[in-house]
Amino acid sequence: MNLKTKLIITFGIVIAVPLFLITAVFVGFISLQPVEVATPKTKEFLGEMLLSVILIMAMTSSLLIVWIYRSILNPIETLKKATRNIRDGNLDFEVEIEDNDEIGELCADFEEMRVRLKESTEEKVVFDSQNKELISNISHDLKTPITAIKGYVEGLLDGVADTPEKQEKYLRTIYNKANDMDRLINELTFYSKIDTNRIPYTFNKINVREYFDDCFEDIGLELGQEQIELAYSNRVSADVAVIADAEQMKRVINNIVGNSIKYMDKREKYIHIRVLDVGDFIQVEIEDNGRGIAAKDLPYIFDRFYRTDISRNSSKGGSGIGLSIVHKIMEDHGGKVWATSREGAGTTMYFVLRKYQEVPVSE
Repeated sequence: MNLKTKLIITFGIVIAVPLFLITAVFVGFISLQPVEVATPKTKEFLGEMLLSVILIMAMTSSLLIVWIYRSILNPIETLKKATRNIRDGNLDFEVEIEDNDEIGELCADFEEMRVRLKESTEEKVVFDSQNKELISNISHDLKTPITAIKGYVEGLLDGVADTPEKQEKYLRTIYNKANDMDRLINELTFYSKIDTNRIPYTFNKINVREYFDDCFEDIGLELGQEQIELAYSNRVSADVAVIADAEQMKRVINNIVGNSIKYMDKREKYIHIRVLDVGDFIQVEIEDNGRGIAAKDLPYIFDRFYRTDISRNSSKGGSGIGLSIVHKIMEDHGGKVWATSREGAGTTMYFVLRKYQEVPVSE
């Protein structure tokens, strides 16, 4: 029963009961003395009737007051307490909903607002914690190449690199460390765009064979410098294409391969890359023989800031956002990314993209 109905019923009772009682008294009075003058018996009867009317109206009013109090004033008091709790920063309470009328709906809306406000507050706490962790990770990641650059520059200034070969080695190391810093800054810039949903995509039709052949040719040069063996195979037909952003897909590949390089722990290192045709999709597999990922960590590796082993990862660096960027880009491409791994044996990353298909135009 809603509040409007309650008020109509209350108003009706307040009016109808006294009218009924007055009518009954009047009818009784007429029937008892048609023409005679009022007798003591009549007066006694009228007095009793009047007292009965007063008692009945008092009881009716009391019941109505209790009903109205429970229906309106109790919920209002509950909302006042809830408002004071929110004002004081306490969100660990619950607004009890007693009725299904308009005030009950107001209490339900207030409770929903409290729940959402609590969730928002908890998300903010998590976000602030993640930002602090990001700053800590980035500080570590920047400190490592900066320290190396300072050391090699000091070596050059002090004349430690006294031959052209040593000088070239020092300069190349400085250049590589500067590139590491540049990649890190680019990653942070891209991460800020993810947070504000302002990733600048430029989707085009891309030939799968040509694109991935070029990508992995560049990667092969980098892996050769790291003394990592690369095996690459592309089993997709020459005419297969996808709709994708070439630059962002390159970021996906670089992030996955960079992650593999970072956690290589064996004397003979390799990365095997396969591009496969799987029906309506093309599937890219990037397999390494690194240290692998524990089963308990595997479901979370694409979560933002997640690092499988903080104590070991801190020595390797890494902001913890590389794979989350991969996940976001693939999601925006309508694709999918996942991983399989065996701890101590290696990890295989997979991602799929839907093939481009010409839609015939009906004449």
